Amino acid sequence: MKITKLTTYLVPPRWCFLKIETDEGIVGWGEPVVEGRALTTATAVAELADYLIGKDPCNIEDHWTVLYRGGFYRGGAIHMSALAGIDQALWDIKGKALGVPVHQLLGGKVRDKIRVYSWVGGDRPSETLAQAREKSASGFTAVKMNASEELQIVDTYDKVDQVIANVAAVREGMGPHFGIGVDFHGRVHKPMAKVLFKELEPFRLMFIEEPVLSENYEALKELALPLTPVASLKRARSQTWPRLTTWASPSIARSGRLRSRPTFNWTRTVTTPSFRNKVSAFIIIRATTSLIIFAIPRCSPTAMDTSPFPTDRAWASR
Repeated sequence: MKITKLTTYLVPPRWCFLKIETDEGIVGWGEPVVEGRALTTATAVAELADYLIGKDPCNIEDHWTVLYRGGFYRGGAIHMSALAGIDQALWDIKGKALGVPVHQLLGGKVRDKIRVYSWVGGDRPSETLAQAREKSASGFTAVKMNASEELQIVDTYDKVDQVIANVAAVREGMGPHFGIGVDFHGRVHKPMAKVLFKELEPFRLMFIEEPVLSENYEALKELALPLTPVASLKRARSQTWPRLTTWASPSIARSGRLRSRPTFNWTRTVTTPSFRNKVSAFIIIRATTSLIIFAIPRCSPTAMDTSPFPTDRAWASR
């Protein structure tokens, strides 16, 4: 079996999907994307495609090593995302060629079902609570919400009060056992993050995500000390990550390869990836089915429902 063609598809609002075709008619799907840089990532895939044409798609490790190590410059968000999409599609092809789901190639499953959380807003307390109730009615037992707008290094307490009001509305409205994650999106600096951590502790949050940017290692070390678990590494784009947080929340479209996932086992870190459409959903489900130390991934049903890919294709084929 030989690779014959690589095709990328740009899908609004910000997605890029990759289809790899073979001479035996087996195709694989992947998601190479950096939000806001989808076209750039697609161009990177096209630059890597020449090497893959005519190659055996089942030699995944060899292809990944050449594409990563063969150039003078390695890594970075664009390069690793392009590699991630190619890697996903090659695993898809190999699973289909052998007639087994990908999790069997990664060691077999360790679970039969996966709990997921959904996304809600976080801008206004009443709207956030209404969305949380809607998700609960759909069967979700947890949600993640925005924490705040961008904060200055040292900011005012009226903005802190707004964050608390939003979280309090969901906690009071949904009860003490409903899961709540709060995402700072790296918008906060360490001084205000420490203030917010203290104020948010009584609400028994599931986790706080990206209180500061993932590369701010020194701040993450200090912020990881309180009781509330810290989730980070959503922007991680390498094969090793520092041992800084309780929860690792990598994007499978940016971390370079599926087989990077055992790194979190070695560092005794809980993994909680996210997916926003059918392709990334099926990739994550097939990969994390065999992942032992695993928490709760994000699922965005609306985005999945509007995806152009039917559920009987790609990673959902088995």
